Amino acid sequence: MGRRSKYSAEFRHDAVELVRNSEDSMRRIAADLGVSQETLRGWVNQDRIDRGEGKPGELTSAEKQELVRLRRENARLAPGVTS
Repeated sequence: MGRRSKYSAEFRHDAVELVRNSEDSMRRIAADLGVSQETLRGWVNQDRIDRGEGKPGELTSAEKQELVRLRRENARLAPGVTS
């Protein structure tokens, strides 16, 4: 389903807060933090969704985690069935 991030949840949270509360561009903040601009943009967008500001159909982090859990459970309960 995806790979584990090399950045801690605290680092990602702090980076998003920096973007939200800074006058600097996302490009500059990403460079200062040593992450790609697209990575930082993804974190900021997911935070927006998690705060209830997403578009219809966009999944919150909790919903994504639940979907992963349910897919794993479904695969366990229905062995041999492929999607």
